[in-house]
Amino acid sequence: MSDPNRKTVLVVGASGRSGGYVAAELARRGVIVRALVRNEVAACAARDNGALEIVDGDLRDAESLDGALKGVHGVYHVGPPFVADEPALGIAMVDAAKRAGIGKFVFSSVIHPANGLANHASKLPVEEALLRSNLDYTILYPATLFQNIAPAWQGVVRDGVFAEPFSNTARLARVDYRDVAEVAAKALTGDQLAYGSFELAADGMHNRIEIAALMGALLGRAIEPVELSFEAWAAAAKPPFEGEALAQLARVFESYTAFGSAGNSLTLRAILGREPSTLRQYFEELAAINPGGRRRTDPCQPANGPVQKRGVARPVQESGRRSR
Repeated sequence: MSDPNRKTVLVVGASGRSGGYVAAELARRGVIVRALVRNEVAACAARDNGALEIVDGDLRDAESLDGALKGVHGVYHVGPPFVADEPALGIAMVDAAKRAGIGKFVFSSVIHPANGLANHASKLPVEEALLRSNLDYTILYPATLFQNIAPAWQGVVRDGVFAEPFSNTARLARVDYRDVAEVAAKALTGDQLAYGSFELAADGMHNRIEIAALMGALLGRAIEPVELSFEAWAAAAKPPFEGEALAQLARVFESYTAFGSAGNSLTLRAILGREPSTLRQYFEELAAINPGGRRRTDPCQPANGPVQKRGVARPVQESGRRSR
């Protein structure tokens, strides 16, 4: 179980992208990361991201959350995307944190939650619950993620094309979620960001024409910016959504075409005490890690062993952590 001399933070989504970066950043700071997972594949990924404790739990199961929060100092929560009951899941975690007397609660929301998009509005009830919880909270509003571009890198390198399903001229604020993870870790380990809500974006609001030019300068050849229809993009990208969730995603891209998504880097720069990561730096990493655009395989495979009883944390051997 947890070392009494070290803080323990429960991380929702430690096996995924956003929560995974937060888990890695917390582990780097010497925090014991307890990952909330639902299966052994997720447990493997969470360990790879630096989790030292694994607890099987479900945001829809209050009893499992009560067990998962025993002995925990803080909580990082990010909602699953495009899930119909996302507000209820977030509120359930806030309520569980209240019952457990948690010291810190960081909620990763989304930039402009009041912009009229359903998946953005789903964050507002969770924020309201936090504001009325008497918990020590921090709310983060990250812009569109650099990491959303990564799945397109294969096509960029192979075909010389950067394609997305909204206007070539739409300007979006973007951010490296690893910078956001650093902010989350600061909030969970100190008091500087307590009771604050922060929009987080990198410098610039680039359109696809400018991004393709940046890619081309790095790769040494022309990259064509292409505006696809949502249907053509979805057929190629195969996002893991269907029905209303897929329709919500389509409306996000329609909003980008109509209004863009604005933001600036002032807050992020002030919190980090340095310049935020840039798109060029991110593309340099993509080129170094995956120069041929080949898809990398996931090292985590299902285990045959029994699943841990819900709400009971189990330690794991410290694993290699993903570097920045």
